[in-house]
Amino acid sequence: MGRAGMQTEHERPDHGPVLAPKNVHHLGADDRSSTRVRIVDATLRCLARQGVSKTTLDDIAREAKFSRATLYRTFPGGKEEVLGAVVDTEVARLFSALGVVMGEAEDLEDVLVAGMVEAARRLTTHGAIAYLCLHEPGVILPKLTFADMDRVLLVAGDFAAPFFARWLEPDQASRAAEWAVRIVLAYVSDPAPDTDLTDPADTRALVRRFVLPGILALREANEDLPTPRSTRTPKHPRATNT
Repeated sequence: MGRAGMQTEHERPDHGPVLAPKNVHHLGADDRSSTRVRIVDATLRCLARQGVSKTTLDDIAREAKFSRATLYRTFPGGKEEVLGAVVDTEVARLFSALGVVMGEAEDLEDVLVAGMVEAARRLTTHGAIAYLCLHEPGVILPKLTFADMDRVLLVAGDFAAPFFARWLEPDQASRAAEWAVRIVLAYVSDPAPDTDLTDPADTRALVRRFVLPGILALREANEDLPTPRSTRTPKHPRATNT
């Protein structure tokens, strides 16, 4: 995760390596001395205190202990470029954490629970996201509706699908990944009083009751589909000569 612009690979049996989405830029999240990461982390602290509208480049430079000139040399595009780097870096960090826990899962239920719990924990404890949801919902909510929501689901689903593909066909894995992402976003944005997705026990109960049955039904329905005529094995050897 630590090299700018590079893609990571997730091994998927029988399907080869799957590249992470190209639009996730890895900005040295593991290199704490990186100028870019220091600026990103300083921006996150500012956002958690005062949001987007009140955070200036001077605030960020002061928080990062850099001059304004250094900030502009690193991000010539100014505040918009800094905010874009914040999003990219936080997505990369989230995917890195999810890759660890989901990669250790031993079955389909475990991978669902591990991914949903880790995502919920990181999203609900994220200081900047919490501030924006409370004080500047207009910054967050448009990203979770219509076309922007489709892009969120596409990126998150493309990342998660290879982990599900250890137990599902590719199309089923993509649908299962999108379903899991929708559930996490729904519960994080509007928490249910009787279900806490940051609690593994609660999440496992949800997965067992509602998620797995749907996924398994999808798999069984796909297995019950008739084999295309062109790929069927003839019932009698002479059938190939007629």
